[in-house]
Amino acid sequence: MTRSESMTRSNMTRASLDTRLCLGVLLGCCWALSSVAKTPPVEFTEYQIGQRLPDAALQGINGPSRHLRDFRGKPLLINVWASWCGPCKQEMASLERLAWSGVAQHINIIGISTDDYPQQAKQWLAQSHSTISHFIDARLQLEHMLGASRLPLTVLVGPDGRIVSKIYGAREWDSPQALALLRAQFAL
Repeated sequence: MTRSESMTRSNMTRASLDTRLCLGVLLGCCWALSSVAKTPPVEFTEYQIGQRLPDAALQGINGPSRHLRDFRGKPLLINVWASWCGPCKQEMASLERLAWSGVAQHINIIGISTDDYPQQAKQWLAQSHSTISHFIDARLQLEHMLGASRLPLTVLVGPDGRIVSKIYGAREWDSPQALALLRAQFAL
């Protein structure tokens, strides 16, 4: 066998290995894509008044992460907001005052930020000295479940996890009117 025949055979073997390697990588990518395609989509169903909210993971911004089910057994006020939303920021102080009032002994109050960047939400919460537990909705699951087509949105949820009311727009949550609404909706 001549030297040129040996080099040609060596190049063919290397080319064959390169081809097999490329085919293996290509098949692996196809398999990975097919398994992604079979992954069920994120729940984007909007739940209406009277329907029970399913459980959802809540990623903590100013405290530990929780699950929606952790708040069952006691009425729940969920405030959906964003740091870029002026009316959301305006009502935040009244939610804090509500959280420190006597009514708060009978209900849970949480905030859900729809900010795209958690750091922006964290900065606003630090600036506003928020003590209410807030969570980030990074996958937009809660935004869709609660129907937050506009902000702010406050959702009142009964102890059984059923939606009692949806209130769009900013409110003074510690005003006599809001307190009367909460007492009536939650039978406090």
